[in-house]
Amino acid sequence: MNSETKSCQNCKKDFVIEPEDFDFYEKIKVPAPTFCPECRIVRRMTWRNERTLYHRKCDATGKDVITMFAPEQPLLVYERDYWWSDKWDQLESGRDYDFSKPFFQQFKELFEKAPLPNLANSNIVNSEYGNHNADMRNCYLVYASFGGEDLSYCYGALDSKNSFDLYFPLNFTQCYEDVLGANMNRVFFSYDSDESVNCAFLHACKNMIDSLGCINMRNKSNCIFNKQYTKEEYKKECAKYDFGSYKALCEFKKQFAEFIKLHPRRYGFVQKSVNSIGDNILNCKNVHMGFDVFGEVQDSKYVIHGFKASDIYDAYGFGSNADNSYEVVDTGVDATSNLFSVFTHSCQNTNYTYACKNSKGLFGCVGLRSKQYCILNKQYTKGEYEELVPKIIAHMVDMPYVDKKGRVYKYGEFFPAEISPFAYNETIAQEYYTKTKSEILEHGYRWKEPDIKQYKITVQSADLPDHIRDVSDDILNQVIGCEHEGKCNEQCMGAFKIIPSELQFYRAMNLPLPRLCSNCRHYNRLHQRTPFKLWDRTCAKCGNSIKTSYAPERPEIIYCETCYNNEVA
Repeated sequence: MNSETKSCQNCKKDFVIEPEDFDFYEKIKVPAPTFCPECRIVRRMTWRNERTLYHRKCDATGKDVITMFAPEQPLLVYERDYWWSDKWDQLESGRDYDFSKPFFQQFKELFEKAPLPNLANSNIVNSEYGNHNADMRNCYLVYASFGGEDLSYCYGALDSKNSFDLYFPLNFTQCYEDVLGANMNRVFFSYDSDESVNCAFLHACKNMIDSLGCINMRNKSNCIFNKQYTKEEYKKECAKYDFGSYKALCEFKKQFAEFIKLHPRRYGFVQKSVNSIGDNILNCKNVHMGFDVFGEVQDSKYVIHGFKASDIYDAYGFGSNADNSYEVVDTGVDATSNLFSVFTHSCQNTNYTYACKNSKGLFGCVGLRSKQYCILNKQYTKGEYEELVPKIIAHMVDMPYVDKKGRVYKYGEFFPAEISPFAYNETIAQEYYTKTKSEILEHGYRWKEPDIKQYKITVQSADLPDHIRDVSDDILNQVIGCEHEGKCNEQCMGAFKIIPSELQFYRAMNLPLPRLCSNCRHYNRLHQRTPFKLWDRTCAKCGNSIKTSYAPERPEIIYCETCYNNEVA
């Protein structure tokens, strides 16, 4: 079969389906997509709320719970421990399939009746203010993280502890304001760097000790702005920079930003991988358009944030022994053949599921555990199930769901964004594909007005002491106005507080108080990374063609792998 160019029914731009794509779709028995790859990413992301939390009552126990579902949403939300218990009937919400209604309309009706867990957490201790976390202890406002302890304001943290304000760290200790890296101890304000100790402002560095403001350096110590010093000279030079002062810190940030403009960047990070294209890919094979894919992923395409999987197309948050799956979000863990699923783990042979666990043979189900052969949460025999599913698929083709913008959803399309329980600006779609309110509404997505916060700002960020040494314990009682004043497009909280462990950390590390709320700081870290997209460029040194996540209009000097390694590694 030859490649085929199609027009995306969402953005109207052309996209290409390659012969190997058709082979995959034929293998899992789904039609080719009608949305382009980027529009499919955004559509999936509108179903994942990681960082917008609310208070509401558990519909089973009446207890106050923290949840990802806004209290005005017409849903049944149970506190997680009750949801996992046997105190309620999972099949009570089940209903017959209605061939007079589109499937997605029926799924939405079921979604509003089937109990949902308040958060997507497991095995957390004293870490209730967070979501999509597992095996966490003493964590606050931490999201999508695993195996952490004593963390705050972090995202994607793996096996890290005693740190604040990190984005995708692996094995970090006593670190602050770092983005992407591994095996760091007492490192601050760094990006894409690994295996370093007692450093600050590293960019694309590895195995550095006692260094400051360096880019593209390897196996060095006592360096400042890529210049080598003796140990005594380094201490003397470092004494000139007092990062306990907010003013001094901001001045150094500007100086470092100008310095790194003079140095080349690697086109992307694709290491120990075979026939793979994307960025942040490690130990993989045959991965195309993969981003943040770390280990043992093969024969997969259009995948983001995953590991240990094969034959996966169109996924965000996947793996841990998963295969033959398509259009999934937060799905995997000893799983196979999951099609169109969200927050679904350890399941086999499923279609259109949300929050289902340890089950097989599900179609259009919500919140089922250890079940099999269910449709719209109703139990069938194996024979009844296998007879009815093809009829439903045919019905989805004959009577498709049409959303308010006229987009047609037949079998083979992911869930429409307009039936998601989340507004666009509650989800990670807003983080990675940021839009204004008018743009969100224009594209047919839902917008949620930020809640009116019941607080009184007692000190503005501009009035905070410049130096951490001048901050008294009374700061713990203050409500600080965010510098953005809620006027940005970054889910600004408007105000924030300093927690005791945070103040202790700033004092110990000689770091000033932040001037932005935790959401705005998160967006600042997000802006440091490149997007989930590739462009055609030429290497600035040899002129060879490269595919890179640095857009052509960006000012960075971009090298291909060979030129970068020859000059830097």
